[in-house]
Amino acid sequence: MQNEHRQLIRGLGLIAAISVNVANIIGTGVFLKARVITCNVGSPGKALAVWVFAGLLSLAGALTYAELLAMMPRAAGEYGIVRDAYGRPLGFVYGWTQFLIARAASAAALAVGFAIFLNDLLGGVLKQTYFEYNLGGHLISFGRLQLVALGAIIVTTLINCAAVRVSGGVASVLTGLKIILLIGVGVGAFLYSDGNWGNLAMVNEGGACEDVAITTGGLAGLAAGMLGALWAYDGWNNLTFLAGEVKNPGRNLPLALIGGGLVVMALYLFVNVSYYHVLTPTQIADVSASSSVAAEVVRRLLGAAAVTLMGAAMMMSSFGALHASILATSRVPYALAKDGLIIKSLAEVSPRTHVPIKALIVLCVWACIIALSGSFDTLTNYAIFALTLFYALVAGSVFIFRRRLPDAERTYRVWGYPFTPIIFLGVSAWLIITTIYNTPRQSLIGLALMSLGLPVYFILDRRRST
Repeated sequence: MQNEHRQLIRGLGLIAAISVNVANIIGTGVFLKARVITCNVGSPGKALAVWVFAGLLSLAGALTYAELLAMMPRAAGEYGIVRDAYGRPLGFVYGWTQFLIARAASAAALAVGFAIFLNDLLGGVLKQTYFEYNLGGHLISFGRLQLVALGAIIVTTLINCAAVRVSGGVASVLTGLKIILLIGVGVGAFLYSDGNWGNLAMVNEGGACEDVAITTGGLAGLAAGMLGALWAYDGWNNLTFLAGEVKNPGRNLPLALIGGGLVVMALYLFVNVSYYHVLTPTQIADVSASSSVAAEVVRRLLGAAAVTLMGAAMMMSSFGALHASILATSRVPYALAKDGLIIKSLAEVSPRTHVPIKALIVLCVWACIIALSGSFDTLTNYAIFALTLFYALVAGSVFIFRRRLPDAERTYRVWGYPFTPIIFLGVSAWLIITTIYNTPRQSLIGLALMSLGLPVYFILDRRRST
């Protein structure tokens, strides 16, 4: 009977798995990063190349992850891979970084984004603040926006407390709406605007590039553009957290990772080409940092109605990404608890829905705290360096397991081995070095936050042994 309370079930089919993967990837990046990338590299051709390179890099990571997950399809897959390849201490540091810093902060940011987009849709009625509190020089506000953000986190948590097939069904519906939205923007831009294909041959000349740090082009601009595009592709690996709940994992996990990546890359290219069909590079660079290129394109198609449409679209996209993020991230504390590294009760699952409800509740509370603190953007910025490092470690483990477990059953082997993982590792190393060079303070703080997990691990492990 006790074992029944500690088992997840494989309730996600292929379509649901692809939907969760696509929902995790498509958030707001495709709407917001076109302006930044155009400013970074200057021309549409280079910008589209950046989207392709970033997509191929994510796909190289997905191809590599697919072999590992097909071989070891367990809950919180990345955590188990890091633990088995590099040892329990580093596995705990990975879980610490993902749960306490990166993914919870990302969920909080998505929830606040949802509240902001709803406020735009309602004409600013959510701007009312009930009270403010100064904590160590940091001003914490609480008002209607914060209430909506907390409500979004709680609602998505409740949805994910249902059986995983229900959560997968919700993800499928929301993902379908996202795809329809992107295709609608692109088709509308091509068919119902006075666009000009000549825009694709132009370059940005004197665009405002508001709040864009690097606008000089060259290698620095290319690296900055790649980071922006990779942020839009981020989440390609989140399905790994649900590896223990995907049906027929040897077949469906590789198909979901690779298929989801290809779908997103095709959509991103289609939409970005439509942007340049309607707007010149300079007009894209002139878009305000508080708006999006997609909103400007739709405004030219629909006039004032564009504000309402894009507010609803961004709100729906944020909510879908939040739902998928909460679903996936809750499996990290579940896996840590199963290994006895944190409170064991977090490894229990509901006997009715077979979902780790206690882990979901803990994640919900922590994400709400971060959302109220207003520190989510800071935490995610600090975590970028650490997360890129972990992506490289997970991908590099394919060489370790090929040597350590040569006879293990591999229903899928990474295409292009060893070149595919080598390319992924090489570009990841370049991005890590570039990030350290461009933002040394932020990178060091991220590394310090990640390293704090080591003393915590040894304290918890000593108590567990006692």
